[in-house]
Amino acid sequence: MAKLYAKPSSASAMTANKTTWVRLGDYIEQRREKNTHSGLPIRGVAREGFIPPKQLDADTSIYNVFYKYDFVFNPARMELNSIALNTEYDKAICSSLYEVFYIAKPKELLPEYLNLYLKREEFARYCGYDAIGSARNYFRVANMQDIRIPLPSMEVQRDLVATYEGLKRLAEENEALITPLTEACQAFIVDCKRKYQEVQLGEFIEEVDERNSDLSVTLSQGVDVNMTFIPAKREAEDKQNAKIVREDQFAYNKVVKSNGTKLPLALRKGEPCFISSSYSVFRIIDEACIIPEFLFLLLSRSEFHRYCGYKAEGTTRDVFSFSELCRVRIPLPPLEVQLSIVNLYHCIEEAKRIAREARERLGTLCLALVQYAIEA
Repeated sequence: MAKLYAKPSSASAMTANKTTWVRLGDYIEQRREKNTHSGLPIRGVAREGFIPPKQLDADTSIYNVFYKYDFVFNPARMELNSIALNTEYDKAICSSLYEVFYIAKPKELLPEYLNLYLKREEFARYCGYDAIGSARNYFRVANMQDIRIPLPSMEVQRDLVATYEGLKRLAEENEALITPLTEACQAFIVDCKRKYQEVQLGEFIEEVDERNSDLSVTLSQGVDVNMTFIPAKREAEDKQNAKIVREDQFAYNKVVKSNGTKLPLALRKGEPCFISSSYSVFRIIDEACIIPEFLFLLLSRSEFHRYCGYKAEGTTRDVFSFSELCRVRIPLPPLEVQLSIVNLYHCIEEAKRIAREARERLGTLCLALVQYAIEA
């Protein structure tokens, strides 16, 4: 069978740009050590990396041992990229169904560089193609040994790994900020409920019923239970009758979801969109009294959604009307207090954005870095 990544000439041939293509089997060794100790960490492997095992055998003496910088993979799920490089545990064990290998020439091949190469979608597709079996296909260490990889200098390998790790660290650092910042934000809101008088929301909002009669708005959206605008699942047939939602206006699906615990509601940011005429759209009458993002934070709280489920009415569907929304009572702190809470909310959203974009770039970076290695 022809091997993916193989050079058209000999294994030792150099590319025009001086990167050598090598047989991976000349650089790795399978680890066959079995467990003889109790109390070692037990891990499974998925696309995302190491995970807790789904089930445990009574006899762990048949489990495979792996060490730091070993690779562990599930031969039956390599088309899903179920392989992980161990950078966390000095010594751990995994199911005997998994296979383990390590870099036998660490002065020539960095495990982190090889991990970049193996975590690409292209490699996962190749594993699905090259796997063999009768009832089930398997991609084993023997298959792994036969692939050919580009092997740049150690200096280039280190540079590529540093680039990848830097972006990964950026994602992780921002993800770590989200929970404590969110908890602080919610604590401030709870404090507002204790300190400031509650008012009826209906005094500060009004319903909006602007239709897309001239079809000037072309972006079709819906609202999900995560309180965000999303592409509409079904675009309105009568677009001229659809409702327009503009910057800093709110829209919500009046049908309460998730067994009465979620009201799909979102605050519009960015360009106008149109939504189904069955939605309710409203805006703040005077933003000198309530900042839109502050109201959004209040309406994001689980207690508000439970209230919506409690007050919703209907026979076949639970509907939370705009008139009922107007009867909701909210704390109204001074504008400067609202602004401080909103600024904290913006920090949370910025951390989410940076982490999300970093993760998205990590998804494509492996391919770009390997391409750079080939051309180095």
